[in-house]
Amino acid sequence: MVEFQLKERGIIDKRVLDAFRKVPRHLFVPENMQASAYDDFAMPIGSGQTISQPYMVAIMTEKLALKGEEKVLEVGTGSGYQAAILCELAGSVISIERIKTLSDQAEKLLKDMDYKNIKFVVGDGTEGHKPEAPYDGIIVTAACPTPPPPLIDQLAEGGRLVLPVGDRYLQNLTIIRKIRGKIEAETSIGCMFVPLIGRCG
Repeated sequence: MVEFQLKERGIIDKRVLDAFRKVPRHLFVPENMQASAYDDFAMPIGSGQTISQPYMVAIMTEKLALKGEEKVLEVGTGSGYQAAILCELAGSVISIERIKTLSDQAEKLLKDMDYKNIKFVVGDGTEGHKPEAPYDGIIVTAACPTPPPPLIDQLAEGGRLVLPVGDRYLQNLTIIRKIRGKIEAETSIGCMFVPLIGRCG
């Protein structure tokens, strides 16, 4: 997976690649689909949600440009795979999910894997998680028509917000930076995610 789906498609951050080598992706998919866990496509995980394809997880993670001490907010815990990758790369992670059963499953799995630098929250991720703000990085694993204002407000100076922006059927991966209080945005590759549900979704 790392050699042929990530490195050959341009993922170059060594820390990101090492995290993908370490986190066992097959533990985050249904048991009857584990044989395909390392293939490069999204997979259903129940509750109408999916685990993103490895390359998409990798490029979104790389765009956060994490060095190791950052506080990161993940919107959309899902299976917990992206959260585990973030735990390998950031100082602390807050992961928010609107579906309690998914959050509980992910929390148990990451606890069993001995990750201690993560907090799980059940709630409306489009409103972020103000008690822990500001965040050096925010990653949103569902699509929205425009970046939710609360997430921009909770982004630290110099921080990065990575999320898919577009309509229900096609989005562009977007990277938003807060530089001296001003917002700068750039777009990356096209993508397709499940819709971001919530007040600002």
